[in-house]
Amino acid sequence: MPTFVAMKWTFASSASTGLVTAVVNPSSSDFSADLAAMLEARAERGVKGWLHQIAGTEHFVRVLAPKGDAAEMAHSGRKAGVELAGLLAKNKIKSISLEAGESTFDVAEGLALAAYRYTRLLGKKAKDAWTLEALEVVGLNADDAKRLEVLMAAVTEARDLINTPVLDLNAEALAARAEELGKLYGFKVTVLNQAKIESLKMGGLLGVNKGSVDPATFSILEYKPENAVNSAPYVLVGKGVVYDTGGLSLKPSNFMDTMKCDMSGAAAVIGTLCAVAGQGLPVHVIGLIPATDNRPGGNAITPGDVLTISDGTTVEVLNTDAEGRLILADALHYAKKYKPQLVIDLATLTGAAARAIGPNATVAMGNAGREVWNKLQASAAQTHERLVEFPFWDEYNDLLKSEIADLKNIGGAEAGAITAGKFLEHFTDYPYVHLDIAGPAFLDSPWGYYGKGGTAVGVRLLTDFLANVRS
Repeated sequence: MPTFVAMKWTFASSASTGLVTAVVNPSSSDFSADLAAMLEARAERGVKGWLHQIAGTEHFVRVLAPKGDAAEMAHSGRKAGVELAGLLAKNKIKSISLEAGESTFDVAEGLALAAYRYTRLLGKKAKDAWTLEALEVVGLNADDAKRLEVLMAAVTEARDLINTPVLDLNAEALAARAEELGKLYGFKVTVLNQAKIESLKMGGLLGVNKGSVDPATFSILEYKPENAVNSAPYVLVGKGVVYDTGGLSLKPSNFMDTMKCDMSGAAAVIGTLCAVAGQGLPVHVIGLIPATDNRPGGNAITPGDVLTISDGTTVEVLNTDAEGRLILADALHYAKKYKPQLVIDLATLTGAAARAIGPNATVAMGNAGREVWNKLQASAAQTHERLVEFPFWDEYNDLLKSEIADLKNIGGAEAGAITAGKFLEHFTDYPYVHLDIAGPAFLDSPWGYYGKGGTAVGVRLLTDFLANVRS
């Protein structure tokens, strides 16, 4: 089981001594009137970025000009935090005290997101690796301090899970880590083993698992506080393919080397449960995670095989690399037992989604009502985890028709992201949203608030969405 080390957070009413200090809109006694005036003039001239000032004590200082709505200001604050992370890394500074007035939360969030590093597997290079070891945040109230610390810990946990190779994190290890986090954050975790999965006739999950030497798992995470405002639960479903070779429809090697990230949906569900439970939000949430690797060994399913999903639907498998929808089908059917208010799945599901919009946003679709979409889009704007809504017309179902089974698991060359979503909708009988995170889930180069590797996209979005649940 991998060991994860968290950054040390400190919250204070005033800055401690001995730490490098970053200040936005400087007004503290540490800064002279002349320095403050110089910075204001610099901002008025349109000069952007941080100024590194050394005068007895080191300071990174910057003026954030107020403009735009709350979401735009939050984004500007986070971007300032991203820039600051770059300066700290360049100067090998590992601890900092941050005070940024009304923008403190956002700058600290951007700094923490951009400063993330996955260093657990470094050997000789470990001593040379920069990490932000301690962050003191000055001036937040107790609620915001807790929210920031819990949210960033949850995102970091999810990113660590995504970045951990399958050698250290197979389906059983993923489930075991979820159990550990449930005890730590206060949510219940039940793990169904291979025998139980077989008894439930989860043919999609069992079919994909046939090529693996490791058993599949199906994890049920539940957070149900006594003061929950919703009578029916929100259910989050995360694709947990801990490694995807494509099965017998083998991926080219240059498309396979990052496929430890194919459980990013599962990681996002785990991270969201950590964030929601850790903050004590008054909302009943359930997470469902079908997990396995997809390999071409053993008795691996072949193109042309027919699988029977747990609801009785037969599926003609024409491409074994379209495996995520097969394991999600069983999970979406299982979700019916909860009579949910809404089900949202997250999955690195299709290359079509990634090609359509790149890492800039998540492809979203579903049959939920406009009120749900408006709330999701509000959270997407607030967190800058943006959603692009794709059409979800029933005509796309025609592309999934099979001559020998109820459905086939691919729809052809056109509208691949949408036909994947329509395949999944077949297994629902409740309001449903499908989030295809294939584009932003794992980065080959830095983008936005994130560096290379897993981003845990979805955790901040869904935590904000669930924090605003009223019924």
